[in-house]
Amino acid sequence: MSRSNKASSSFKETSMATAYQNLSEYDFNSVPDASEMNIGIVVAEWNKNITEKLLEGACNTLEKHGVKPENIVVKRVPGSFELTFGAKRLAETKELDAVIVLGCVVRGDTPHFDYVCSGVTQGITELNLMYDIPFIFGLLTTDTMQ
Repeated sequence: MSRSNKASSSFKETSMATAYQNLSEYDFNSVPDASEMNIGIVVAEWNKNITEKLLEGACNTLEKHGVKPENIVVKRVPGSFELTFGAKRLAETKELDAVIVLGCVVRGDTPHFDYVCSGVTQGITELNLMYDIPFIFGLLTTDTMQ
């Protein structure tokens, strides 16, 4: 079975995230075995104090579900706007079962926040349509650093 078919076959419909659902809680046993998977992670360096914690959490969770540390490829990009480019390059140069993008954009006094968030959202959506592997959206969009 090709990597893309393996990733697609494990996809299941899930409920949407809401204010009433803790996204850190899930049924551990409902996650498919990932021991043979290769996962790419692209992480933004901007707001590094937050994105490095996201990266640590993602790697820990992947390993908890059987992904071998040597099968996790991490690439860094300068900021969240570059996540789409980094994810595309990773998918083109490595044989992966999924790509996770991690970034953090904090609202300021300019429309920059809206442009970055919109661009990354659209870019990751397009990558999901172009490739046969999932691109997982891990962009925090917050009003403040708190």
